[in-house]
Amino acid sequence: MGKRKKGRKLECKIPHKIHSLLRLAYFVEIENLDYHYFLPLFFDGLCETEFPYEFFARQGVHDLLEHGGNKILPVVPQLIIPIKNALNLRNRQIMCTTLKVIQHLVVSAEMVGEALVPYYRQILPVLSIYKDKDVNLGDGIEYSQQKRENIAVLIQETLELFERYGGENAYINIKYMIPSYWSCM
Repeated sequence: MGKRKKGRKLECKIPHKIHSLLRLAYFVEIENLDYHYFLPLFFDGLCETEFPYEFFARQGVHDLLEHGGNKILPVVPQLIIPIKNALNLRNRQIMCTTLKVIQHLVVSAEMVGEALVPYYRQILPVLSIYKDKDVNLGDGIEYSQQKRENIAVLIQETLELFERYGGENAYINIKYMIPSYWSCM
């Protein structure tokens, strides 16, 4: 994202801290942004771990998904490679962020969940590796669940959203790629 940012001007910036909350300020209305350029750019930035690039990517994705509506569905095929790249890094922080973004993507607009089904074979292999690697502390307390940073829990939530929003063929495709998955419906 840092390299691509230098090539074309981003339509947003980080304003001064307001009540200690960071957000992006856009130079144009979010709805008027070129979703075919900016949504894949922000998804590509999910691999970033340095501030401000990580923040731009994460917040930009959520802002565009929140306001995108019918502009999101046509861009879905362009988002698969950035999602796959982020998951294949197998970095805990990046995987958690990417899973949360995927969850937001699935519910962001109609038919997006169904549009992702043909791409399960590219997204799910990495998830199958981590699905059952839950943290076992015995009688200890696992605080990552409160922060939504437990990868196994996020994967289970994501798979359930895939099944709910993916239409009639979603479960069959999930079960093929992740045999240990049980239907939530």
